[in-house]
Amino acid sequence: MSPRITLATGLRVLQQIRHDPRTIALLLLVPALLLTLMKYVFESEPRVFQQIGAPLCGLFPFIVMFLVTSITMLRERTTGTLERLMTLPMSKLDLLLGYALAFGLLAAAQALVICLVGFGLLGLNAPHGVLIIVGLAVLNALLGMSLGLLVSAFANTEFQAVQFMPAFIFPQLLLCGLFVARDQMAPLLEAVSWVMPFTWAYDALARAVSPQPLSGRVAVDAAVVLAVTIGSLIFGAMTLRRRTA
Repeated sequence: MSPRITLATGLRVLQQIRHDPRTIALLLLVPALLLTLMKYVFESEPRVFQQIGAPLCGLFPFIVMFLVTSITMLRERTTGTLERLMTLPMSKLDLLLGYALAFGLLAAAQALVICLVGFGLLGLNAPHGVLIIVGLAVLNALLGMSLGLLVSAFANTEFQAVQFMPAFIFPQLLLCGLFVARDQMAPLLEAVSWVMPFTWAYDALARAVSPQPLSGRVAVDAAVVLAVTIGSLIFGAMTLRRRTA
């Protein structure tokens, strides 16, 4: 592993995104706009907005980073960029950490923007401080990045990459407990929800925005999210030698 190569890889990814204003808008503006829209949808039910909106400040980065990373990495594969990079004196770890560095910085910026809008302008409450929400949002964004990197190996076109959203993200969103408590679901669905990383990500956020005292369960949830992130990066590394289309 070379820190210089890792940094160069991260800078290259950031420069690519800098020249794509639509991706920047998707990363920084769209989540905040969706949260603002939700504020006025539930204007007559502020308790519902607090219950759903506060955790979404940490879940939106997961969803957006999954989409952006899967499409970006797929583009690297299909254009031959990835194959050319792998012919250079660069390890898989350099490549993966370079992407993690670039998208980690973007995740931090995204988390700061949406938390500033949600907790600063829209009246959401953070009983235990906004910093813990920002930290969890960044961690969730890295999870989305690692999963997006992994699933990019199973798509041949950008349209196929987008199709992973309803197939992979939406079921997790429905079963994580955001809309209905998991113990009120059918037993089979509750059991399935335990193996979905989104469940652990939401559980940590729900505890962080609850007025109840924080417990060690938040650390357990964060540890599970981190473990899945590392595992996804490892499996994603195994696909980096795959031949592009």
